[in-house]
Amino acid sequence: MSTYFSDASFKFLRALARHNDKTWFTANKPKYEEHVRQPFLRLLTDLQPDLATVSTHYRSDPKTVGGSLFRIYRDARFSNDKSPYKPWQGARLYHERRKQVPAPSFYLHLQPGECFVGAGLWHPEPPTQRRIRQFIVDNPGGWKAAAHAPPFRRRFEFEEGELLSRPPRGFPADFEFIDDLKHKNFVFWRSLDDETVTGPRLRQVLATDLAALAPFVDYLCAALDLEF
Repeated sequence: MSTYFSDASFKFLRALARHNDKTWFTANKPKYEEHVRQPFLRLLTDLQPDLATVSTHYRSDPKTVGGSLFRIYRDARFSNDKSPYKPWQGARLYHERRKQVPAPSFYLHLQPGECFVGAGLWHPEPPTQRRIRQFIVDNPGGWKAAAHAPPFRRRFEFEEGELLSRPPRGFPADFEFIDDLKHKNFVFWRSLDDETVTGPRLRQVLATDLAALAPFVDYLCAALDLEF
C-alpha cells in the first residue's frame, strides 16, 4: 500500500490560505505540483479499478486538463472574495454522460482538517430538484433502502447546508420523507481525518466509501434515467 499525501501537502495548503496571491503561488508552484496535484492525479489513477467495480459508467480521470481534478484557480468574477486560489483541492468522479445531462458525482476533498468524501448532486437546477423529489415520492421504499439504511446513516451525513423552510410546493406534507424533500442538495458525505489521508490505507478507505455510497448514487441515477 502506498501513500499519496503527506504533511507537506497540508503545509502547502495552509500556506496558500495565508498567502493567497499570484506572486506567492507562482514562486511555490513546484511544491503544489509535488505535494498536491501529482499525488492527487496518482490517486485518481489508482482508484480506477475500485470505481469500476462500483459502476462501469463512472470515471476517475487523471487527465491534467478536463479530467476529474478541479482547477486550483478560483473563478472570482461574481464573488466578493477576490482571492485567486482555492485553499483546497477537490476531484469529481463523474458519470460518463455528465456533459449531456445532470448527473450525480462522487467527490473527494483535500483540505487541512476538513478532508471529506461524498456523493450526490450539488446545486441541481430546479427542474432536476423537482424530478428527484417526485421520484422519491413515487419510490419511497427504494429511497429508504438507499438513503436511510442504518449502516449507511452511521457512516454518512445528509448535507444540510440549504433547506426549504416548508415542504416544496405540490408535495404532500404528510409524506414519510418530507424532510428529505426540503433539501436543495442531495449529497451524503463523511469527514476523513488528516491521519487517514496521509496514511497508507487511504485508497482502501476510499474504495470502501465509494462502494458504500453506490446505492445512493444508483438511486439518483434512476431518478434521472441514467445508467449505473
